[in-house]
Amino acid sequence: MNEQVIQKLKILTESAKYDVSCSSSGTVRRNTKGGVGNTVGGWGICHSFSEDGRCISLLKVMLTNYCIYDCAYCINRISNDIPRATLSVSELVELTMEFYRRNYIEGLFLSSGVVRNPDYTMERLVRVAKDLREVHRFNGYIHLKSIPGASRELVAEAGRYADRLSVNLEIPTEENLKRLAPEKDHQSVYLPMQYIQQGVLESAEERRRYRRAPRFAPAGQSTQMIVGATSETDKDILKVSSSLYGNSTMKRVYYSGYVAVNTYDKRLPALKQPPLVRENRLYQADWLLRYYQFKVDELVDDGHPDLDLEVDPKLAWALRHPECFPVNVNTADYEMLLRVPGIGVKSAKFIVLSRRFSRIGFYELKKMGVVMKKAKYFITCNELPEKTIQELGAAAIRRLLLPKSPKKDDGQLSFNFTFD
Repeated sequence: MNEQVIQKLKILTESAKYDVSCSSSGTVRRNTKGGVGNTVGGWGICHSFSEDGRCISLLKVMLTNYCIYDCAYCINRISNDIPRATLSVSELVELTMEFYRRNYIEGLFLSSGVVRNPDYTMERLVRVAKDLREVHRFNGYIHLKSIPGASRELVAEAGRYADRLSVNLEIPTEENLKRLAPEKDHQSVYLPMQYIQQGVLESAEERRRYRRAPRFAPAGQSTQMIVGATSETDKDILKVSSSLYGNSTMKRVYYSGYVAVNTYDKRLPALKQPPLVRENRLYQADWLLRYYQFKVDELVDDGHPDLDLEVDPKLAWALRHPECFPVNVNTADYEMLLRVPGIGVKSAKFIVLSRRFSRIGFYELKKMGVVMKKAKYFITCNELPEKTIQELGAAAIRRLLLPKSPKKDDGQLSFNFTFD
């Protein structure tokens, strides 16, 4: 690698850091004779850890940070005076292969600014994936960012080479998207999402008939929404997420706390720091929607349009519905156990399986991974003597479970030293 390519790489990796939707692939791509690499265990996470403890990383980079759009929230908008760079297809392919051979990475997450038009940019992204797969026989993980407005043919070709495709929704509502990004609309985002869904479903049908039929984006698709840049409530955001999960190929919706990179633009809020707590609560609520059988209206409603920032969404729901508790862990059904704060999916399954053989008590619950600090106020079992939410009340339990703020100890001696 020469100095010019390294300088380009520094600029383009810095420009790519605001895209958070680089995720695990959920697919297994084994090595082939004469090929390079594989996707082991279905993981391809950017600087994260797999289930067996391995640290896995992706080369997260943009093909170019030039862009014809002027989106208010984007660091790469055309009106910004920032260092710009563009990697050629061959340069990026060589970088990926060199990094893989040196064991720096296990895959590629590739996005790009829009140059000329969406199809021109998408075609260059596809060429990178195609050269890696067909010329270099690369079997590692590839995540391509599909360009909004790209044609169906290019999205279909991308799905033949990439493990996962994603199209960023960015702003949840059309009205606010038009205000901050006048050149974009939701239609240009939802169409590629539909193309990806159709490609995955058609590929699955072909593989039922022909065992060795090629797979189309085997890890499905993901998307990202910015949190805090516009006036949408958590209810608005979760409604959009819930409808997206109705698409059978949508694997993850990512939430990115708004980072004030363009403070001069008056259309944007003046935030001193990203709303990280709100972002975390949205991820927790998203988890409840996908794995705990909650509905959006149960977590947020017209009376509570935003998630509670002090406690997690599951605990907040339990405190608002004391009439549902306490739950007897020895008789309650699986669905109700999932709604108990401190009981997760694995713990609930363990409880249902174990109580067929003996009655469950405090010690058994703890061994199953139940967080008793929370759960003890919402359950009853053999020998649990604690008072429940019915005796203590929701307000008292909330105070007990809120993190304690450090108090100043007035009883300690203090010394003042003066140094000349």
